[in-house]
Amino acid sequence: METQKIKTAVVVLNWNGKEWLEKFLPNLVNHSQVATVFVADNASTDDSVDYVKINFPTVKIIVNAINGGYAKGYNDVLKQINAEYFVLINSDIEVTAGWLSPIISLMDSDKQIASCQPKILNYNSKTKFEYAGASGGFIDNLGYPFCRGRIFDDLEQDKGQYNDAVEVFWATGACFFVRSNHFWELGGLDEDFFAHQEEIDLCWRLKNKGYKIMVQPKSVVYHVGGGTLNASSPFKTHLNFRNNLFMLFKNLPISYLFTTIPMRLVLDGVAALTFLNKEKGLEHVLAIAKAHFSFYFAIPNLIAKRQKIIQKNSLVGKMNWSILVKNKMNGIKQFSEL
Repeated sequence: METQKIKTAVVVLNWNGKEWLEKFLPNLVNHSQVATVFVADNASTDDSVDYVKINFPTVKIIVNAINGGYAKGYNDVLKQINAEYFVLINSDIEVTAGWLSPIISLMDSDKQIASCQPKILNYNSKTKFEYAGASGGFIDNLGYPFCRGRIFDDLEQDKGQYNDAVEVFWATGACFFVRSNHFWELGGLDEDFFAHQEEIDLCWRLKNKGYKIMVQPKSVVYHVGGGTLNASSPFKTHLNFRNNLFMLFKNLPISYLFTTIPMRLVLDGVAALTFLNKEKGLEHVLAIAKAHFSFYFAIPNLIAKRQKIIQKNSLVGKMNWSILVKNKMNGIKQFSEL
């Protein structure tokens, strides 16, 4: 572990992502002078680590023995970093000048803020919000995540309509600021998730403990998205469906557990049917089926995890209505219309 405590550690998790490091690490280092930048390598087989060593002598490198995904990868690395704030950032993100200060200042002003994110815009269409986080995450009564600026696959143009710093339900793992003591108080990310929605699960657990999750749009970054697993990957489908069920089972109050989970299982079946007309359709259907069986076999372990959480009924950013109904039946495609 770093013996001297630093204020802010910006940590890029890398797995065979030399092309992203070449593209975005120079910009990240240039605009993160007030922090210490780390590249955390998840047992890459390309020459990512050598590239960083040769070209960025100020960047600290930590190499994991195995590729444990986003969750274990970050947990293992962050145990070796002594910092007040961790900033978990994807390798496919372009930051902007002064991107750190607005969020660190906001979190410094209120010790109840455990986590925060910047405004996330689309690198390939810079006037639009990006799928993974947009301007702060919310969740509906059935566990479907959505954002200020993004409902399902509908991405809004950024016209400054969500430029206020507000409390949200979840902050995106693509660029995730978290207070280290709160992170470790809850044991870090749930490693059983491997990747996808583990940040929402962590935010839910933080909110169940009474902490706040914020978005500070004065900080802006641009995200490519799909840098490791793209949307057509059946493995990504499996992780998203399985992990959503894991998260719901762990964090929902008992009064909602036995109504929400069965409803989601039915809706997942409906979702599986919609994949049949898409590329690799049958593979995605099988991925969803596998996700359900993985969930069933995990229930004893999930019960043990539930027992460590005090589930709360009313949380800022968790809606008591269905985004599925509002979007698919009522035609609402913008957060401002909700």
